[in-house]
Amino acid sequence: MAIEWDEVSSAPPAQAGTTIATTKAPHKRPGFSLAREARIGSADRMLFTERLVLLLETGVALHDALRVLHEQTDKPRLKTIIGQVADDIVGGQRFSEALAKHPDLFPPTYINLIGASEAGGFLPEVLEQLVDMDEKQERLRSTIVSALSYPGFLIVFSILVVVFILMVVFPKFSVMFASIYSELPFTTKIFIAASEFLVKYGLVFGVAVLGLAGLMLASLRRPEGRAWLDRAKLRLPYIKDIFTKIYLVRLMRVMGISLERGVTVLDTLGACRNVIPNAEFQRFLGELEVQVTEGRGIAAGFRDSLLIPVSVKQMIDTGEATGSLGKVMGRVADFYERDLTRQLNRMAKMAEPVMLMVMGVLVGTIVTSIILPIFKMSRAVH
Repeated sequence: MAIEWDEVSSAPPAQAGTTIATTKAPHKRPGFSLAREARIGSADRMLFTERLVLLLETGVALHDALRVLHEQTDKPRLKTIIGQVADDIVGGQRFSEALAKHPDLFPPTYINLIGASEAGGFLPEVLEQLVDMDEKQERLRSTIVSALSYPGFLIVFSILVVVFILMVVFPKFSVMFASIYSELPFTTKIFIAASEFLVKYGLVFGVAVLGLAGLMLASLRRPEGRAWLDRAKLRLPYIKDIFTKIYLVRLMRVMGISLERGVTVLDTLGACRNVIPNAEFQRFLGELEVQVTEGRGIAAGFRDSLLIPVSVKQMIDTGEATGSLGKVMGRVADFYERDLTRQLNRMAKMAEPVMLMVMGVLVGTIVTSIILPIFKMSRAVH
C-alpha cells in the first residue's frame, strides 16, 4: 500500500500523553467462524517496516510515524498492534520493549536489532536491513516452493489419470477380454486385477490411505516424531545438503546482521534458536551458547560441530581472527543462498522431464495393454 505523502506532511503532531484508540476485536464465541480475521505474518511485518523506514527518513518522529501507519492500515489486528506500540512509546517505553509484547509478529531477532539500534542511534539503517533480510528469506521460500510445485503437480496429476483409467476405462474392456483372458499380456492382467480391486474396494482403500496419512502427520507432530523428522532432514543423502543450506542461510543472515549492529553474541545465539526450526540445529546453538559463556569463542563451537560444512568453519575462523565475523557471516549467507537457488532450479529442471517421461511410460503401458488385446481379438475374428 503506497504512503500518502500529503497525509504525512499535513498530519498534526501528536501531543504528549496522547493515546491512539486501538481497534479491539469483537468478542468471539468458541467454535468455527466463517468471518475469521485475516492472519498477519512476515509480509505484513515487511510492509510495516518498509513504510516506517520511509517515514523516519523524511524526518517524521517515531510516534508520529506509527500514528500515520495506524491510520493507513486496513487489517484490524495489525492496526491494533501498531496502536498499542504507539501508546506504549507515549507511556515511556522503548520501541524494542513495545515490540516485544507482540512476539507473534516481531521475532526475537527483530527486537534485539531494534534494541541495539536504539542504543547506537541508527534505527532507520537497522530497519532497512530488517526489510532486506525479510525479502531475502521470502525470496528463498518462493524459490523452494516454485522448484517443488511443478514436480508435485505432475505426480498428483499422474496418479489421478491412472486412477481414472483403471476405474472408468478398464472395467469396460475387462468384460470384452474375459473370453481371451488366458492369452492376455501380463501387464493387461495386472491392470485388470488393479481395476477390479479399485472398483470393489476403492472407497475403503481411499479412506485407509487418508487415515494412514493423517496418522503419519499426527505422529510427526508429536515430540518423538518431530525429533525423528529433524534427524532425517540432516542425515538422508541429498536431502541433507538442501536442508543444511537452508538452515545455514537463515543462521548466517541473522547472526551476521546482529553482530554487525552490536547485538551481543549471547543475545544473538538466543534469538537464532527461534530462527532454525530444527531440534538438531537448536541443540547445536545451545552448545554454542555454553561454549561462548565459557570463553571459548564462536569459531571453536562451529569447529566442533558435525552439522557445519568445512568451508563454513574455515570462514568463521577467519572472521573471528580478523574481527569481521558479522561481515563474513553475511557473505556466507549470500553464497549459500545463491548456491541453494542454483541447486533447486537444477533439481526442478531435472525433475520435470523425468516426471513427464514416467507419466508417458505409465500411460503408454496402460494404453498398450488395452490396444494389443483388441488387435489380437480382431485378428481372431478375421
